[in-house]
Amino acid sequence: MYHNLTHGNITSPLPRPSALAPLNILGVILFLRLTWIVGTAGIMESFAIVVMCCTCVTGGSYYMISRSLGPEFGGAVGLCFYLGTTFAGSMYILGTIEILLTEAMLNNMRVYGTCCLALMALVVFVGVKYVNKLALVFLACVVLSIMAIYAGVIKTIIEPPDYPICLLGNRSLQNHNFEKCMKTEVIKNVTYTTELWKLFCGSPHLNATCDEYFTLNNVTEIQGIPGLLSGVIKDNMWGDYGPSGMLVEKKNQLSVPVQDNSRDIYKPYIFNDISTFFTLLVGIYFPSVTGIMAGSNRSGDLRDAQRSIPIGTILAIATTSFIYMTCVVLFGACIEGVVLRDKFGDSVKKNLVIGTLAWPSPWVIVIGSFFSCCGAGLQSLTGAPRLLQAIARDGIVPFLQVFGHGKANGEPTWALLMTVGICEIGILIASLDAVAPILSMFFLMCYLFVNLACAVQTLLRTPNWRPRFKFYHWTLSFLGMSLCLSLMFISSWYYALVAMSIAGCIYKYIEYRGAEKEWGDGIRGLSLNAARYALIRLEEVPTHTKNWRPQLLVLLKLDSDLGVKHPRLLSFTTQLKAGKGLTIVSSVLEGTYMTLRAEAKSAEQNVKSVMHAERTKGFCHVVVSSNLRDGFSHLIQSAGLGGMKHNAVLMAWPGGWKQAEDSYPWKNFIETVRETTSAHQALLVAKNIDKFPCNQDRLGEGTIDVWWIVHDGGLLMLLPFLLRQHKVWRKCKMRIFTVAQMDDNSIQMKKDLQMFLYHLRLNAVVEVVEMHDSDIAAFTYEKTLVMEQRSQMLKQMQLSRTEREREIQSITDDSRNSIEKRKSSVVETLQASNTLQVPSLSISMDIQEDEESHANLSDTATAMPDHHVHMTWTKDKLIAERNRKRGEPTVGVKDLFNMKPNQSNVRRMHTAVKLNEVVVNKSQGAQLVLLNMPGPPKNKGGDENYMEFLEVLMDGLDRVLLVRGGGREVITIYS
Repeated sequence: MYHNLTHGNITSPLPRPSALAPLNILGVILFLRLTWIVGTAGIMESFAIVVMCCTCVTGGSYYMISRSLGPEFGGAVGLCFYLGTTFAGSMYILGTIEILLTEAMLNNMRVYGTCCLALMALVVFVGVKYVNKLALVFLACVVLSIMAIYAGVIKTIIEPPDYPICLLGNRSLQNHNFEKCMKTEVIKNVTYTTELWKLFCGSPHLNATCDEYFTLNNVTEIQGIPGLLSGVIKDNMWGDYGPSGMLVEKKNQLSVPVQDNSRDIYKPYIFNDISTFFTLLVGIYFPSVTGIMAGSNRSGDLRDAQRSIPIGTILAIATTSFIYMTCVVLFGACIEGVVLRDKFGDSVKKNLVIGTLAWPSPWVIVIGSFFSCCGAGLQSLTGAPRLLQAIARDGIVPFLQVFGHGKANGEPTWALLMTVGICEIGILIASLDAVAPILSMFFLMCYLFVNLACAVQTLLRTPNWRPRFKFYHWTLSFLGMSLCLSLMFISSWYYALVAMSIAGCIYKYIEYRGAEKEWGDGIRGLSLNAARYALIRLEEVPTHTKNWRPQLLVLLKLDSDLGVKHPRLLSFTTQLKAGKGLTIVSSVLEGTYMTLRAEAKSAEQNVKSVMHAERTKGFCHVVVSSNLRDGFSHLIQSAGLGGMKHNAVLMAWPGGWKQAEDSYPWKNFIETVRETTSAHQALLVAKNIDKFPCNQDRLGEGTIDVWWIVHDGGLLMLLPFLLRQHKVWRKCKMRIFTVAQMDDNSIQMKKDLQMFLYHLRLNAVVEVVEMHDSDIAAFTYEKTLVMEQRSQMLKQMQLSRTEREREIQSITDDSRNSIEKRKSSVVETLQASNTLQVPSLSISMDIQEDEESHANLSDTATAMPDHHVHMTWTKDKLIAERNRKRGEPTVGVKDLFNMKPNQSNVRRMHTAVKLNEVVVNKSQGAQLVLLNMPGPPKNKGGDENYMEFLEVLMDGLDRVLLVRGGGREVITIYS
């Protein structure tokens, strides 16, 4: 049922499944190893092995896995299954050679195995049609062999076959070097030594010095096949495990032990060639049941595959399970234990042990097993290349694409060469017992994921998962999956780890480099269900401060070609997030969705491309709105889903707002600030974003400076910490500046802040900057005057756009010249200078148009009563400053060009200028400066003044991040 089942891309004739399965199932393990497994493990444990292994193999294939669990799982497990099938070919070829050779020496196995592999590969290369023709012949031989076994069992009831075995004491002997099981024989009253005597005494003379054990123990001859009614089943009920080199001995047989056994290896005893234990036998036996899927894997010629495969597979399981289970019991009931444990038949003159039971002749088994192994090897060399070709043609593993090509008729030539090369590795191992556990791992992994695929599809209730087979429940799949996983580690825990590592590497390779395939896999549905459950749980419980991290909504600007205007904004997002948490990258197109639908899709693809280039992990969404302002507003309100919503907005500073043809850009910016504040969301505004480092940069030195004017919940403290987790900012040091007045205790303030950072487990240098009260400088006065003049002009004169630009430019130039002339002097016309001097720490973080609201620095706290905003100065100073400002009169505009600036605006500008001087003095060389962002005025008439204040505050700094908290604590001393 592999790839050809649905794609039909294998056009060459295929063997009928009915002819394939028995050759793979009833093959090398049945004829060469099952008797040894029964003798070593005993009837009870062997029966358990058969039941466990047969339970695991209830169907599956590459196609089912890849389409149910996705291309990554499908490709990884499909390649593992390919490797298992290829190593199975090695095992069958080694079995073939073992049948032919009387001495299974390692080099003999390698040489003859390589020749046999070359011959079989040539047959497969010439054409699979020859394999089809031979399949029925091979099948007939297998059926006759199995019938001969059952016939032999029945015959033992009437007349057991004559296969005497020789025991010395209780030790079984190899009898192919002697004919008579006796030490001496009397011929015409003369005593002669036998060939057995010569083997243990080294001489035919009666006075020769013999082996001590040979001298002390008698020689006994017993029947190797006592028969079904002999009662030998009681002796074979339980196992007899042992280390490599252990003697094969008959239980309950008397013997005289000796002290020195060092010379035993040179005597004709029968030894264990490997250490035996239950888990090893599971690994060796399991390949015998892997052929159950041979028919379904190559069933392209079935008329109704979805009906035939389940029925055929279940019947194959039932039939072969019956054969194996009955054979386990019958072998244990008919054959002597020492013969069962004789793997290579040395005690029965090199005959196959199973052949001694067969009727009418052992040659029936020899011929049947030989053709069975040859047929199974040919089928592995036929099926494995087609499996590799199917994976290659799917295109999910780029480096395998060459193996998707073949001859004109579809024969996978290159895949066959690859298969032969891997198969040769198994032959060079030259041990059937060593190769069998390797392919067991790969097959078990395949069956594990088949069961997982069935269970996942059933539990998800996938609409297209409609199996015709009615007698199915998902618990059976989970049981099979658990059993497969257990068998992997039972058989060989280190082989299991190696196989899983190979599959894991292939999975990650396909995930990283593989082609994009959308097969509607079940893992996607499982992810959807898990996401839905997690979102519901997230919405039930609010985020704790310990778990708070910025979940960003990134507002992008697009150029006229629908490209990203500031890609570095996404670079900064990557550095800040490092792939953690939620990132939603959004933009807005102005118009109607019906007319701009294609443009929106194109813009979204452009944004995704930049996100991929900048390694920004998140979601992209481009919306179409009648105007940009409404579009951004809708994004701020509705982006995200359930508990996965953004809590912070990242955007770029509108750098050219003064030169813009209209006021829309900066008005949109201010409205965005207002909406994020109202939505209790943090706001990050990056100035000069194009100067920020890219992901490939490494800032070798420098600092990240935090100017902590207002406590905003700890966001200013948290952001540098998050940035320094990324390799771009890792070597930068963090400095925190706080501002004090002359009458503040700067030393104590510094100690308190250092202790606060210590409890927060943040490493930073603390500096307290003292700002002196001073007269308002001429520059501040002129700057404010220019700002107000321009605002009043735009309000009172309805100039055209061109005229407006010319007038503003003229006024700006005149004011600049005036400032240069008066830069070093103080304005003498300001009479009440003391009333205009304000503590520098009273910088308005919430600028209001009217003076009363201007003094309210706790605007965020009043808007969000649950989370108070704490100032870095005392409450008494704040109240005194507020009362003083309330008493100041409002100055009206008398004359547009001879006006005096609004005193409140002068104080604000003075504060911004003085703070900017301090920041530039301390942080001009910093890699990044983080500043508290003042809130916008409630009265929209002062919006332009607000933008001027921010410009002055950031003047002279290259990289600035304005930060406005969302009104809640985001950092805690508790871990």
